[in-house]
Amino acid sequence: MMTLYSGTTDPFSQRCRIVLYEKGMEDFQVIDVDIYNKPEDLAAINPYNMVPVLVERDLVLSESNIINEYIDERFPHPQLMPADPVMRARARLFLHRFENEMFSHIQLIETGTQKVAEKSRIALRDNLTQIAPIFAKQRYMLNEEYSMLDVAIAPLLWRLEHYDIQLGREAAPLMKYAERIFSRKAYIDSMTPAEKAMRK
Repeated sequence: MMTLYSGTTDPFSQRCRIVLYEKGMEDFQVIDVDIYNKPEDLAAINPYNMVPVLVERDLVLSESNIINEYIDERFPHPQLMPADPVMRARARLFLHRFENEMFSHIQLIETGTQKVAEKSRIALRDNLTQIAPIFAKQRYMLNEEYSMLDVAIAPLLWRLEHYDIQLGREAAPLMKYAERIFSRKAYIDSMTPAEKAMRK
């Protein structure tokens, strides 16, 4: 059985929960972790003392994208990473860019000074506005098929209000896309009560 140590408000943990539910898996356990009051055994499992952590027998994985690729390969239906090697490489590049250009700002918003947090909010707003036109042409991030890229960005889009990020009218296609993702059963099932409370 897979066990996922998952932060109840952590966007990276939410990614892993989404994938588990997208796969329609039943044989897994989610252990909720308060990221501000972590259990002692977490540090024993993961030397970085961070969530998410996936444990399956003697395998221990951290980092949400690594965990999600493992789950996707282990349980191939529905496939969330593209089957084509070129498209898969592009998807990995996008995931890398998400981490560097978007998700790197989340911690700065949560823990940085007011000035640093505001700068990060502006950078995130600009990056999201830049990708908004994609969704006027296609249903999901890569094409018409839901993929790991949609999984990766969904927790950020859910938390925009929580992070006090205001998007302009030009981001309307992005917000319509976000609502499509949020209405998926797997997305709804993956959410913790604390995450549901982040959005009015």
